[in-house]
Amino acid sequence: MTYLEQYDAQVDDEKKAALVRGWIRTDTVLFFRELREHRPIFVTPGFTLVTRFPDVLEVLSHENIFSVRLNAPRMDPVVDGPFMLARDDTPVNWREKGIMQAVLRPEDLPNVREMAGRIADEALDRNTQGGRIEVVSQLGRYVPISLCGEYFGFPGPDLETMYRWSRATQFDMFKNLQNDSVVHEESVRAGQEMMAYLKDLLDDKRTTVENVKVNHRQDTFSRLIRTCFPAELDFGDHRILANVAGLLIGAGETTSQAIVQALEQILLRPDIQAQATDAATEPDLERFDRYVWEALRFNPINPLVFRYCEKDYKLAAGTPRETLIPANAIVFACTASAMFDEYYVPDGSSFRIDRSDFVRLHFGFGHHTCLGRYVAGVMIPEVVRRILLRPGVSLLPSPHGGIDFQGGPFPERFTISVGEAAQKN
Repeated sequence: MTYLEQYDAQVDDEKKAALVRGWIRTDTVLFFRELREHRPIFVTPGFTLVTRFPDVLEVLSHENIFSVRLNAPRMDPVVDGPFMLARDDTPVNWREKGIMQAVLRPEDLPNVREMAGRIADEALDRNTQGGRIEVVSQLGRYVPISLCGEYFGFPGPDLETMYRWSRATQFDMFKNLQNDSVVHEESVRAGQEMMAYLKDLLDDKRTTVENVKVNHRQDTFSRLIRTCFPAELDFGDHRILANVAGLLIGAGETTSQAIVQALEQILLRPDIQAQATDAATEPDLERFDRYVWEALRFNPINPLVFRYCEKDYKLAAGTPRETLIPANAIVFACTASAMFDEYYVPDGSSFRIDRSDFVRLHFGFGHHTCLGRYVAGVMIPEVVRRILLRPGVSLLPSPHGGIDFQGGPFPERFTISVGEAAQKN
């Protein structure tokens, strides 16, 4: 039976929803392909899946109709107040996004890339043993959390605590499709711990900033502390802390997942691995980076983003798939499906680095495009590059190869073969 035949044969709404959630988790590519071909706007009793490229962009381009309202109950308690990512076209979102874009300077990106590469090389040198390395713990999580300390100015009390804070908040905010209350409680608890730590860190940093007359630290947190915000901007200490917390929430577990999943997709294709490794030695890394982003298209960080329909809206109006989305409906914009829509992504099943960046939706689209996309845009490919520059990089033979999610939403283990010495570049 096809997916839709199995779905239609089920009469219980809860079981129908469970089927769909399971297929999204385990059969993403085949399930989405069937939906694109037969029910591109798939209305279920609990939510609506949008799978075609133009329709996904339509949803993500209309933030006042398809809002992030549902994010607020999950996100706001984590930072004890309004969180920018849980607001649409509002003063909070407009103001705080602008401030954070100013302190995450584009001019920093070459240094961020060098920093990520240095941390990755040190981790490879230290942790490669017996011709193997476990990528998730030793690189995927380690590099972004280390960079969180060096560049964002948020080192955390220790690595394990930072990993826990990042994972708990990411899980509830973006992966908790079943609204598991335990997952939410762990996220809120992580947020409370994180905000308490950051309050103490802010006091320490402020003392340092006030005492240093020259050569101020250039980390993001210190820049925010050094900046004098007028009272009418309503960007005092608590708003600084909320946004610094958001840097870890956004940069930790998602970056790890991107590194691990892009690397695996490259290693699954020996011809592509050879091409990417060759590109990794070029002075201009633009071509190499395209291998990483194309690889991630085959196993993206998140298969979908969810939105709340604020009022009745006719989606894909004037097309054969035109569908009325009623007010209060939950809509899943399936970005993983959109990136394989053959009408807009020709030869979508083939690995091609000549695709337009426009068809790659790794960082979202529209009003809520990822704030950290430029930092992630150099950090993710640079870590993958440093791994591929090692000799003898390959997947382990089955059953030891491949990513192990251990039943959860994030990669937990991914051990690969790798040589001891790095190529010098």
